[in-house]
Amino acid sequence: MKFDTPATTNPIDTGRVVGQAVDRIDGARKTTGTATYAYEWHDVAPSPAYGYVVGAGIGKGRIRAMHLDDARRAPGVLAIVTAQNAGKLGKAKRNTAKLLGGPEIQHYHQAIALVVADTFEQARAAAQLIRVDYAPEKGRFDLEAACCFDSKPKKDAIPDTSVGDFAGAFAAAPVQLDARYTTPDQSHCMMEPHASMAAWSGDEVTVWTSNQMVAWAREDMATTLGIPKEKVRIVSPFIGGGFGGKLFLRAESLLAVLGARAVHRPVKVALTRPQIPNNTTHRPATIQRIRIGANRDGRITAIGHESWSGDLEGGQPETAVMQTRLLYAGANRMTSMQLATLDLPEGNAMRAPGEAPGLMALEIAIDEMAVKLGMDPVQFRILNDTQVDPEKPERPFSQRHFVECLRLGAERFGWSRRNPRPGSMREGQWLIGMGMASAFRNNLVTKSGARVGIDSSGMVVVETDMTDIGTGSYTIIAQTAAEMMGVPLDRVVVRLGDSAFPVSSGSGGQWGGNSSTSGVYAACAKLRQTIAERAGLKAEDAVFEAGQVRAGGRSVPLAQFAGVSVEDSIEFGELDKKYQQSTFGGHFVEVAVDLATAEVRVRRMLAVCSAGRILNPKSARSQVIGAMTMGVGAALMEALHVDKRVGFFANHDLAGYEVPVHADIPHQEVIFLEETDPISSPMKAKGVGELGICGVAAAVLNAVYHATGVRVRDYPATLDKLLAGMPVVA
Repeated sequence: MKFDTPATTNPIDTGRVVGQAVDRIDGARKTTGTATYAYEWHDVAPSPAYGYVVGAGIGKGRIRAMHLDDARRAPGVLAIVTAQNAGKLGKAKRNTAKLLGGPEIQHYHQAIALVVADTFEQARAAAQLIRVDYAPEKGRFDLEAACCFDSKPKKDAIPDTSVGDFAGAFAAAPVQLDARYTTPDQSHCMMEPHASMAAWSGDEVTVWTSNQMVAWAREDMATTLGIPKEKVRIVSPFIGGGFGGKLFLRAESLLAVLGARAVHRPVKVALTRPQIPNNTTHRPATIQRIRIGANRDGRITAIGHESWSGDLEGGQPETAVMQTRLLYAGANRMTSMQLATLDLPEGNAMRAPGEAPGLMALEIAIDEMAVKLGMDPVQFRILNDTQVDPEKPERPFSQRHFVECLRLGAERFGWSRRNPRPGSMREGQWLIGMGMASAFRNNLVTKSGARVGIDSSGMVVVETDMTDIGTGSYTIIAQTAAEMMGVPLDRVVVRLGDSAFPVSSGSGGQWGGNSSTSGVYAACAKLRQTIAERAGLKAEDAVFEAGQVRAGGRSVPLAQFAGVSVEDSIEFGELDKKYQQSTFGGHFVEVAVDLATAEVRVRRMLAVCSAGRILNPKSARSQVIGAMTMGVGAALMEALHVDKRVGFFANHDLAGYEVPVHADIPHQEVIFLEETDPISSPMKAKGVGELGICGVAAAVLNAVYHATGVRVRDYPATLDKLLAGMPVVA
């Protein structure tokens, strides 16, 4: 199905199932422990061996020699896989670093060996016996040094932008802001570690893994092994969190395949928690400079945003300036991204890549500008709203209810009770602050397919390689099929995460829910037509309801069409070029800051989201409150600390890398605007899973500023940074 004209009235508009806050259909399996995750497969490949990954002990250099004899003689050891005996390996196009290093070492904890043994304990013990002689080289581990403000590091392919005369307009502006902000390296810290089990059957391999993008993993595994992708099967039905960290083929999957080939047995491999930050990907640190010029009435006349980040050779920048190109009006504009080559582990996508760290800077800058102007922060943002792409005024937004989000949020949060003077609100020893920030994330859509049919019992069966990373994919796909085929939700079976199924959008970038359900919509539309024709009914008149199809006074049960199955996919046309498609929101936060210790307590949070049709408000709310919680972590505690002597993240576990817990977040409220976007997709939906984190960190720190008068521009806002500016307690 080609989607190239705005969606009109269609079967899902009835809202009988789609749009309802139903429980997750996979919830019982997850709560009873019967949902099978990557490391838990048993019967499908009996008697697996176990692999333990050995990571490089230097951040840059070469391996002179690896001494493996002691490890080979250890009890239970079956094989040791290294770059020397793994055979020729290609480089997957989506990986910046080699998944199996040696002799060259690109980053700390790059996998250099896999020890395979009968038990996990034997593999781990033997791995400790491997001795490696390194030839260390001087590496580049410091973003500040590689990317200082006056330098021009290596440019990435994404071009700078310029509209009007930014430099002239900024210089002439009566009110100016020129500020520098930094965001640190961050880790995904998903609950389930990277894990895989592989088994060969002849020249074909099956990998049970934890991966968000099944089709990408299959393609990249085949490329790396140098075999046709038809020889690779990827199975990933349940994923215990990803946040972008499982978008790509990772070392444990490849090593499980290589280990299984070496020992002629299934092999399980999981990364230990300390290996994950350094071996896999992370959100890269940024240095950002924001300049804003405005008239005294508050209208922005010049806005410029520059960002510096680092990655391995051949990597990509953190696209932290992209939201600044679209969020606020202003005739004179400039954005620039610079990329430094660093020898740190690979920087790549983490929840809301680009917008999350970009808004951490931009939304503090907007708050600072409001203070300079003596304006209310909400009103300043509303004043500078735009209904068209500021860089291309001829291109309108498909929908833009940004102002409605801010006004409704301010009303529901009680913003009018806020005394604008910093430090003026107090309860005993606690300074009280209220802050807010805008939320923005582009609506991304991508081709997605599905197979839908009727089985022998009359159940509607949906198969697609779409994944569920805890987001509720099973449920919204079932809701779509139930609505389209006119059956109750319990008459739908959904099968996900298998490369034997039609290729979907996969889960990532906030595109998964909208795109994958649109693919199911397309397949169901084809099935409806097929069934109507076989029933001798006019397809355009057929009504699917209560397990029946009827038209012209005739009614036929769907069960009569057992065995009928069709495939189709949604392909998106040029609407995204004619209309700017984005999602919007407003975040409001209240904090209390201890006057003596600077301890910050988040007391309440509100998010108002504009994201098209919400397919399941219950699971969507879960997505947003989780994202809000991640935003609190980014604001107050999360940072990977680089040991700049040897080039690794020192706090590489959940003891040293702190994240918020339930007790840190006492009250969260989420409001979804009631809307549909016919330009976005036949579902008239948009993504919402990443919108929830965009702007949250800035809202927290704007609240901290309001409570204390201390402005923190270098994330996270740890106690030392706050205490340095806090008033002295008598």
